[in-house]
Amino acid sequence: MNDTKKLGRPRTFDEHDALMAAMNVFWTKGYAATSMKDLTKAMGISGPSLYAAFGDKRELYLKAIDLYADVDACAPIVAFETEPDIEKAVRNFLGAVIEYATAHESGAKGCFLASCVATTVGEVEGVDARMEKAIDDTDTRLAARFEQEKQAGRLPTGFPSEERGRLLFDMRQGYVFRGRAGWSASALREGLEDRVKMVLAP
Repeated sequence: MNDTKKLGRPRTFDEHDALMAAMNVFWTKGYAATSMKDLTKAMGISGPSLYAAFGDKRELYLKAIDLYADVDACAPIVAFETEPDIEKAVRNFLGAVIEYATAHESGAKGCFLASCVATTVGEVEGVDARMEKAIDDTDTRLAARFEQEKQAGRLPTGFPSEERGRLLFDMRQGYVFRGRAGWSASALREGLEDRVKMVLAP
């Protein structure tokens, strides 16, 4: 056997694109209802190639969760962190949530973690720790932005940063739930200004 045969054939697909495709299948159909046939068709690869690159269905699912946490889930948080004006930052955060709750490019509605992954906590090994980390990381980042505003004197010293961060996170989940239920973006934007004021109330 020569060296070429020992090394095997090089992969002819983009692993990132294939993983994104798998994530969208899980997102749309749910973990339990997704078959290996669904996955290989969406990813455009054979069963052996899938196993060689990503492992079994559970391992692929966990990799999809990690990818989402790195690439997609932070979009509203980035909108919140990058806007200098805190009122606009809160508004941008909620606006970004409404956008992905109603018009994600994959065709799936809502947040992958809330809509799909949360339903597999306690059922798929490895999911619990990832969900806990995602929630803790989000709470920390949201609270940190409010703390920055307090240090700059733009929010009162007694402003409850951690509590308001959690409130903002919970509002996000509410928007996601309503988006999954079929609410339109325009319907979700009703009352948005009241929510901004609620988050920033002294």
